[in-house]
Amino acid sequence: MKKFRIGLIGLGGMSHSHIRWMAVEGRYEIVAVSDVNEVALTERGEQLGIPAGKRYGDFVQLVEDPDVDAVVSVTPNNVHADIVRACLQAGKPFLAEKPFTRVFQEAEELLERYEQQPVSAMIGFSYRYTPAFRYARELVREGKLGAVRSFSIQYLQDWGAVSKHTPYIWRFNKDITGTGTLGDLGSHMIDMARFLFGEFKELSAQMRTLVTERPDPATGQMVKIEVDDFVSFQARMEGDEVGIFQSSRNAIGSGNQHEVSIYGDAGTLHASTLNPDQIIWIREEAPGQLAKAVIDVPERCRVSQYGDFLSLLDGIAGESLPGFMDGYRNQEVLDAVIRSSEEKRTIEL
Repeated sequence: MKKFRIGLIGLGGMSHSHIRWMAVEGRYEIVAVSDVNEVALTERGEQLGIPAGKRYGDFVQLVEDPDVDAVVSVTPNNVHADIVRACLQAGKPFLAEKPFTRVFQEAEELLERYEQQPVSAMIGFSYRYTPAFRYARELVREGKLGAVRSFSIQYLQDWGAVSKHTPYIWRFNKDITGTGTLGDLGSHMIDMARFLFGEFKELSAQMRTLVTERPDPATGQMVKIEVDDFVSFQARMEGDEVGIFQSSRNAIGSGNQHEVSIYGDAGTLHASTLNPDQIIWIREEAPGQLAKAVIDVPERCRVSQYGDFLSLLDGIAGESLPGFMDGYRNQEVLDAVIRSSEEKRTIEL
């Protein structure tokens, strides 16, 4: 089968995972790399066996390289829009990290370009590929829970807690990220709700900065934090399901805890990254008699992100793949959360 020649933009910590995931599939060949860090560019280029002429300081040159079939972008938020724009202009398929853009205005401009020249695209909402979440979606769509009345989604981490003494890094820089926890973790919660239930109709939100300053590791001086590290909102979906969302970087004991609980007329379902291969299903066997079962996820729900990206490049992508419009709609909801928190009102979408 055909191998796809990949240009990889961004050689930081997360790139290690993407390189590993591509290697597992066996149909990707990284032929070019790009990064603004010359040391990383040289070191990773040597590790991957990339010739010096295919190591680009300017990502536009990588995108336009005729030897690159598709682009994988693993970068901070402030260059997401520029990289997507370059791929659209070059007509080059791409997989780009979330959030889709830094701010919604960038997403609107990209949509105009995309409508003029669509390109095969995948946005990195990787939790669509957690088996438990895929099985939960299947059960909801099959009506196994009956009518879904409400749900809760949370995504908690603890690396920002006071006791962790986390210094000021780029994820706390508003000029780079746009938001904090909201764009980083909240974008996954929003995508999970859309994956399970469809579009948002309205929401009401609050965003907070719980740890208001952190030490700069270079100077030791305290830096004021201008992005959120806690966000919560409630929403109504297109099927009138109502949901509660919570995300924090200050939840001690939560290493990477992304989970959903779904409440339907015929039972309750729990799925979590803490147990990605099983779901918990609670239902009434008889009036007043509850049965709780831990169910193994079937093999058909084990789909990899890079396996799905191959399907996209092969021209046979399924409807569950997070594409360009999923990125755009996600950014639209992120913007609604920001406006709701700032204006202290319910926002309709």
